[in-house]
Amino acid sequence: MRHPPSFRVRRTLVALLTAALAALVPLTVAVPAQAAAASSPAPAAAASGAGYWHTEGRRILDAQNQPVRMAGINWFGFETSNYVAHGLWSRDYKSMIDQMKTLGYNTIRLPYSDDIFKGTQPNGITYANGLNSDLQGLNSLQVMDKIVGYAGSIGLKVVLDRHRPDSSAQSALWYTSAVPEATWIADLKALATRYQGNTAVIGIDLHNEPHDPACWGCGDTSTDWRLAAERAGNAVLSVNPSLLIFVEGVQTVNGQSTWWGGNLAGVAAAPVRLSVANRLVYSAHDYATSVAQQPWFSDPSFPANMPAVWDKYWGYIFKQNIAPVWLGEFGTTLQSTVDQKWLAALVDYLRPTSTYGADSFNWTFWSWNPNSGDTGGILKDDWQTVDTVKDGYLASIKAPGFTGGGTGGDSTAPSAPTGLAVTGSTAASVSLSWKASTDDTGVTGYDVYRGTAKAGEATGTSFTDTGLTAGTRYDYTVRARDAAGNTSAASASVSATTTGTGGGSSGCTATYKVSSDWGSGFNADVTVTNTGSSTTRSWQVTWEWPGSQTISAMWNASYSQVGRTVTANNADHNGAIAAGASTGFGFGAAPGGAGTPVLSCRAG
Repeated sequence: MRHPPSFRVRRTLVALLTAALAALVPLTVAVPAQAAAASSPAPAAAASGAGYWHTEGRRILDAQNQPVRMAGINWFGFETSNYVAHGLWSRDYKSMIDQMKTLGYNTIRLPYSDDIFKGTQPNGITYANGLNSDLQGLNSLQVMDKIVGYAGSIGLKVVLDRHRPDSSAQSALWYTSAVPEATWIADLKALATRYQGNTAVIGIDLHNEPHDPACWGCGDTSTDWRLAAERAGNAVLSVNPSLLIFVEGVQTVNGQSTWWGGNLAGVAAAPVRLSVANRLVYSAHDYATSVAQQPWFSDPSFPANMPAVWDKYWGYIFKQNIAPVWLGEFGTTLQSTVDQKWLAALVDYLRPTSTYGADSFNWTFWSWNPNSGDTGGILKDDWQTVDTVKDGYLASIKAPGFTGGGTGGDSTAPSAPTGLAVTGSTAASVSLSWKASTDDTGVTGYDVYRGTAKAGEATGTSFTDTGLTAGTRYDYTVRARDAAGNTSAASASVSATTTGTGGGSSGCTATYKVSSDWGSGFNADVTVTNTGSSTTRSWQVTWEWPGSQTISAMWNASYSQVGRTVTANNADHNGAIAAGASTGFGFGAAPGGAGTPVLSCRAG
């Protein structure tokens, strides 16, 4: 089916918004709490992912031959006329990546266009209040270096996605009159060379969503995507033979059509042939009705018909042990019942990590960004709050993080600062101190964060944050950095309340709902609502179990459990709740069959 003209146009139009978005009042859309089809995230395993990766049959293995599973997120923007990942108009890029990791995503797919090789200067980055201070004066490729470097330093991997020839629109073929094939290949080789030795970048997605008239195996070099992928893939491997090569499908094979880039049926008869063995990963895309209608959504047997559809177009490659399969994009606004059933069925098809480990489909969800017009994102429109319902659907297919990737030079991050403490406060300031971090080449400074915002920098082990509001609670963490730009993990958080009386009252309530119970365990969602007249800075929810239940995992909050008493504190990204607004968190616990505990809530 040819996609309607509006397909992806809405996404393109929304994505081209610039930093002016930061001045707009965020639109808050109420998403009803509903049961996530997923079970609790898999227990943390020993970190894998060292070095460059390779394939073996349908699995991806790291340099130590440990199987890995990419379970990640798309963060778009470099392919638009902002020439940089979106959301930096309101947040620091490190806090954004930290939040991705906290939520359990281990890979970032980073779309770009060939425009970034022209020395483009990014727009839509704020530097207010110390945010993104190390990005000032950098061009787009240099900002990409920073994002890749920081993601790798905290154990996330990156796949670079050639999304468009230029920032104007998606193209059906891998070339246009303005960006010929020779430019496409030269730019791919330039990226492969740029990140050679940096194992944070584990591969390149050669071109996003080839579609009609692109063909697979037809033999016409001007339209045969399979042949073009071989030319480009081998060119990349000629300069960096360690990279994975990600090859998407087309739209139509043998008269059968599906999503752009989602049809890999041609692989059975005409597989991609690369010059380096064990480097090929096939990639598909799949979407729900919020993007476009497809005939299978109206099938009377839906959603039971979906596994056969996925088998036909791309799943067979994995099931027949031909090669790994990566679902590089899938997403939905999740507003319709059809879309909810689709996502629940797809997550089950991708294989729960707790059951299958890394012997599973790899994936990156579309998208992190809330400004994707036809899908929305994991973040809501304020670029801070997590859509916990949408994120909850993905819980069972998330996977452990990886060991940090190198940059070719000094890649060792300093140790996290310890002993962070409040040494004093006034009505407008908070003073902090901490113990020095260590590093193989020496610590050059510290970044102090107030919640997710960067409050300032220090060269020593103390800092005073000024210009605060009286009678208000603030939460702080500190990170150390070295001369190479490596940044440590965050210190433990500490809270401080300024003296005097604040400008409004604050309070909160918490409600509890079991989303799924399978007998031996259960998942639950908690909604926290600000009942006061001013925005909260933090919140804490406590309860006592009626039985022997124990928390096994919690997302969007930190927790402690002593006996039957559980204390949950906000994460960095959701402590601020506007008056009358709500946020939430979820958890898994065992055994199942829990009664409803009485929750108490305290806001700061």
